[in-house]
Amino acid sequence: MVKQSDRAPLLDWEEIPPADASQAAQQQHPPLPPSREEKVAPKSSQPHGRRPPAVTVSGTGWSTAATTVTHSPESSATAADPSGTGSSGRPRTKPLGPGRNAIFPGLSSRDQWEEKDQIVAVFVVTFGTRSGNMIEWCLPHDINLDGVEFKSIASGSHRITSDFIYFRKGCYFGLACFANMPVDSELERGARMKSVGILSPSYTLLYRYMHFLENQVRHQLKCPGQYSPLEAFYEDKKAVLPPTGNGLVTACPTWSVTTINRCMHPEMKITHPAGCMSQFIQFFGEHIMVLWKFALLRKRVLIFSPPPIGVVCYRVYCCCCLANVSLPGIGVSVPELRPFFYINIADIPALETELSYVACTTEKIFEEKKELYDVYVDNQNVKTHRSHLQPLLRLNAADKEKYRKLSEQRQMLLYTQEVDGDCTTNEEDLFILFFMELNNRIFQILSDVAGSTDPTLTSEHVRAMGLDPQGDRFFLLDLLDVYQIDVALVIDNLCCS
Repeated sequence: MVKQSDRAPLLDWEEIPPADASQAAQQQHPPLPPSREEKVAPKSSQPHGRRPPAVTVSGTGWSTAATTVTHSPESSATAADPSGTGSSGRPRTKPLGPGRNAIFPGLSSRDQWEEKDQIVAVFVVTFGTRSGNMIEWCLPHDINLDGVEFKSIASGSHRITSDFIYFRKGCYFGLACFANMPVDSELERGARMKSVGILSPSYTLLYRYMHFLENQVRHQLKCPGQYSPLEAFYEDKKAVLPPTGNGLVTACPTWSVTTINRCMHPEMKITHPAGCMSQFIQFFGEHIMVLWKFALLRKRVLIFSPPPIGVVCYRVYCCCCLANVSLPGIGVSVPELRPFFYINIADIPALETELSYVACTTEKIFEEKKELYDVYVDNQNVKTHRSHLQPLLRLNAADKEKYRKLSEQRQMLLYTQEVDGDCTTNEEDLFILFFMELNNRIFQILSDVAGSTDPTLTSEHVRAMGLDPQGDRFFLLDLLDVYQIDVALVIDNLCCS
C-alpha cells in the first residue's frame, strides 16, 4: 500500500482533462520547472498564437486528453480505449470536436492496443565506483534487463549534469532520464549518478512520462532507495500484453496527408526545442538533402555525438521521417528504416543482422566498425566509406533548389502566421509534408513509367521528380535497385537498366 504522502508531487505523471474542450483551449499552462543543465525552461515548438493540440501540453510532453493519436506502419492513426467500455478504470474516450482526436474505426486489435498505456517495466540504474553501471531496482522483478544499465547511462555521461536517452531493448523501446549530483562522499568519489527509465513496445508514447522520470531521478539522488512513487506508477501504467502479440518492434510512424494536421508526431512535442524537425533541418542545412537520399535508400545511418545524447535521439527519429511515403504498395519489398536510437558496443551483435536502421552513439570506437554502417554522421559532417555511395555526398543544383523551396515555404509560413494569424499549420507539418510529397512524386512517376508500354525513364521524367538527370544518376540507379522497379534509365544517350 502506497501512502498518500508519497504521491505528491512526485507522482504527477499525467494531467486530468478539463470538463470540456473550450475549457481546455482557455487553460493556461504552467511553466515547466528547469531540469536541464542550463536551468532554462525550453521554448515550445508551437508557433506563437497557435492553440496547442489537445494531444500535448506545450513544452511538457504531458497528455491532456484521454485520446492520444499516433501512427504505426499498419495504419495512419489509432485511438486509446477502442472498446469504449472504460474497463481500464479511466474515463471513456470522447472526441474533442470535429476533426480533432476522433476515434478511428476499422483498426486492428494490435493497433488499438498500442495506443493504451503499455509500460512493461520501470527501473533504476546506478553507477558504482567498484561495480560500474548496474540495475539497482526494477519492476517486475523477473524481467530481463540485461544491457539496460549501459543504455540508460550513456558512455561519457560523468561529464554532464543531466540527459535523457531513447533506446531499444529487444522488442521494446526505452526512455531513461539521467542525473549527476555532487555529493560529499569519498566512497562515491564526489558524485552520485543514477538513471530512472521505462520500457514499452512502442516509443511514440514514452515522451508523456519525461517530466515524471526527471523528477524521479532527482528524487532517487536525494533519497536513494525510496521506490514507492515508482511502484505506484508501475501499478497504474503496467501493460497487459495482447495474447496474440508477437512483440515485434514497430517501425517509424507512417504519416498520411489526411491525418497529418490532426495528430502531428506527438513524440516531437517534448522538452527540448532541438527535438523538432525545424531545428533538425536548420542544424544540417542543405545537407539535409544528402540524409534524405540515404534514408530513402534505406541505408544504415549511425550518428556520433558526445553527451548529452538526448537531442541526438530526436535526430534519429527525424532522419527516419525523411523517408515517409504514403502511396499504397510502395516499399513493401524494402527493409524498414527502424530507429535504434542510442546504441553502445553491447548492441554490435544486433546491428550485424540489421539491413536498415538509424542510430546514435557516444562511443567513437564505432567509427572503426565500418561493417556495421553505411553512413557515418559526426556533428554536421556526413560521410560514407562505400565507394558507390560517395557521389551522393555531393550536393547538386536540384538539391540546392529543393532546399531553397523548403526554406521559402518556411518563410512564407512564418509570414502568414505573423501577419494573418493563420496558425492551422506549423513548421513540423510543413517539413514532413514537404518530404512526403517529394517522395510520393518520385515514386508516382516511377510507377507510371514502369506500367507504361515504354518503361524508359528519360531526363524529362527525372526533372519532373525534382532531381538532377546527371547529378542524381547514381541515386536513381540505387533507388531502382532497392525498390525493385523495372525501368530503363536513359540520360544523354547513356543507358542503364
